[in-house]
Amino acid sequence: MIKLLLVEDDESLAYIEKTGLEDIIGGYEVTTAANGKEGVKAWEETHPDVIISDIDMPVMNGFEMVERIRETDGNVIIIFTSALTSPNDVKAGYRLGINNYVKKPFVPEELDAHIQALMKMRGGLKTQNETSHYKLGKYTLDADHATLRNDETGETQTITVREAQILQLLADNKNNVVRREAILSRFWNTEDDYFASRSLDVFINKLRKLLADEPKINLKTIRGIGLQLLVEG
Repeated sequence: MIKLLLVEDDESLAYIEKTGLEDIIGGYEVTTAANGKEGVKAWEETHPDVIISDIDMPVMNGFEMVERIRETDGNVIIIFTSALTSPNDVKAGYRLGINNYVKKPFVPEELDAHIQALMKMRGGLKTQNETSHYKLGKYTLDADHATLRNDETGETQTITVREAQILQLLADNKNNVVRREAILSRFWNTEDDYFASRSLDVFINKLRKLLADEPKINLKTIRGIGLQLLVEG
């Protein structure tokens, strides 16, 4: 069963869409959220396969929500459903990383067709987030098994699961800055806890030591913003 997060501020419309999707043959496991802020929290807690979201919502709109999610998750399928159809709105959505745009009103069967097509395409493509192996200079990270292999010597060392997760996230976004708040939210479920922040610093220092003898790798702290894994070649 496909896990689907439905983000819609119109309570009546959300109910109709939810029940319609749940009634489709094969079915969807649907979680709902009333705005982008709730959507981010639900995404962190449920790890959905698909997110269906309105754009114009209170507290946090769809654009802001997608920007937050795409900082650390390039794999979840995101579809905007909205009456907003100006070229600028459409371009903004795709620029932020949505996968499709469905104009309201629509019927659940139409939305299901879009989802099935996107999932079929995703199944036939090997995206960056679907591999657990990352080439980092002379090292290869196996994120699934939490190991770091020196390809020159053949030596493999085991690292902690959290170290592997953080390094995988930075490798997925190599050469780009990842906000500290995004990392803390992803792995500690907080954005401003002092002890979680210090814990992150410990993990980053350990990763720097592990990669210190590889000049093609530079794990930088961008003060006041976040972290950047620079990879040459």
